[in-house]
Amino acid sequence: MQHLDQKPGQRSVQFDRARLSIEDIIDIAHERATAKLSDDPAFRALIARGADFLDRLLREDGTIYGVTTGYGDSCTVTVPADLVEELPHHLYTYHGCGLGAYLSPAQTRAVLAVRLASLSKGFSGVSVELLEQIGRLLDAGLLPLIPSEGSVGASGDLTPLSYLAAVMCGEREVLRDGVQIPAAQALQEAGIKPLKLRPKEGLAIMNGTAVMTALACLAYDRADYLVKLCTRITAMASVALDGNAHHFDEMLFSVKPHAGMQTVAAWLRQDLPAGVAERNGKRLQDRYSIRCAPHVIGVLADALPFFRQAIENELNSANDNPIIDAENERVLHGGHFYGGHIAFAMDGMKNAVANLADLLDRQMALLVDSRYNHGLPANLSGMQGPRAAINHGLKALQISASAWTAEALKLTMPASVFSRSTECHNQDKVSMGTIAARDCLRVLELTEQVVAALLITVRQGVWLRVQQNPELTLTPALMDMLETLGTDIPPVQEDRRLEPDLRLLLERIHQQHWNLYA
Repeated sequence: MQHLDQKPGQRSVQFDRARLSIEDIIDIAHERATAKLSDDPAFRALIARGADFLDRLLREDGTIYGVTTGYGDSCTVTVPADLVEELPHHLYTYHGCGLGAYLSPAQTRAVLAVRLASLSKGFSGVSVELLEQIGRLLDAGLLPLIPSEGSVGASGDLTPLSYLAAVMCGEREVLRDGVQIPAAQALQEAGIKPLKLRPKEGLAIMNGTAVMTALACLAYDRADYLVKLCTRITAMASVALDGNAHHFDEMLFSVKPHAGMQTVAAWLRQDLPAGVAERNGKRLQDRYSIRCAPHVIGVLADALPFFRQAIENELNSANDNPIIDAENERVLHGGHFYGGHIAFAMDGMKNAVANLADLLDRQMALLVDSRYNHGLPANLSGMQGPRAAINHGLKALQISASAWTAEALKLTMPASVFSRSTECHNQDKVSMGTIAARDCLRVLELTEQVVAALLITVRQGVWLRVQQNPELTLTPALMDMLETLGTDIPPVQEDRRLEPDLRLLLERIHQQHWNLYA
């Protein structure tokens, strides 16, 4: 597979039977890495063996699901030999009924990489040429326009993946450099010959969990960063509220052995200046949104290893049907297209992430309320003198953060419990994994909006606290964070429109701009 335009600094991710990580997919999605199909002759011979075995079965008049039969409930329909070659075209054609927003370029690159990973395991009966065609699309930046809605997560992501199958064959549309063009034109201009699918190849491309797994990889990466960012925000909120650092004492947390929670508490100890507890004699206990922050953030921190295991196991699985065991010359009919593990991981992740939004929303409520912020001005307004009467600080921002939090919490209803019987009761129990993954990404988006609001809030709160107490000592980590935020966000003194600040901060969050904790 040729790399047409590998950029400086890009690494190469090799696709063969070796185990891939979430980070491999993330780097391809964000164009920090290219995909390379292994040139190892033994690997390529293994792939070819599966396709050759299916060809031999066909010559011997073997009955193979999805090759010499119809699909799904139509498996009892025998396809005449002279029509077998047309069957894959019909599969992706009649599944061209997706709706909703198109997957983003990063999401689409992740989908292509995840599908390539599964088919490279060598149990799908596809040709080396098909694997190379996926690689060519990635190399040429030809991204199938894939509608995000229409999959129930078993028999895999049939409808969205039909758009990949069609584009490989020169049909439907692609996004190239942000412009939508016909796939036939894009392939021709890139010097890529449209693929003619072999008998099982349409089924192999479409009958798997690539879309939900790709979205889950992206969700994991964002959730992992939010654990750190919400911890840093909590430290800044504690300083702004003149809080008690002893709530995060090492001995205190040693008696409750949740490793992720203990890590969050340790990060807070790093961030909070020594002596805060001794300096603060006003109260023994801060409110829960500060005192219990490690217990809230720690739930996600402790769940991430399980989420990683579930996502990476799915990423490294052969998950279409039937499975082709070329070595033992068997065709195994099963249900590996079922996305239950991804559905459970995404339902769990969105719950834990939404709780971060709720935690920060409560912290903001304390910070802007002069009854609870321990001497800071109402709504954290930075204006003094006569003009203070007409300035309202962060009053409206708190309303918006509350709205985003409410919407995130509303979306935590698990999608996996809404299984629907479909396709003539053949697909009578389905995972809803793709819906769960899409929901999780939306919860992440809303939570990141709350995070952006809190970054403005804690920056403003600490700025005001330092004005009140110039002797306040901040740790180097917090000083660096404040200086970096200050480059983007001036203090709010005279009321101003905050949407541009929020959008800039969202961009920074998506870029994982701040280096947080070793």
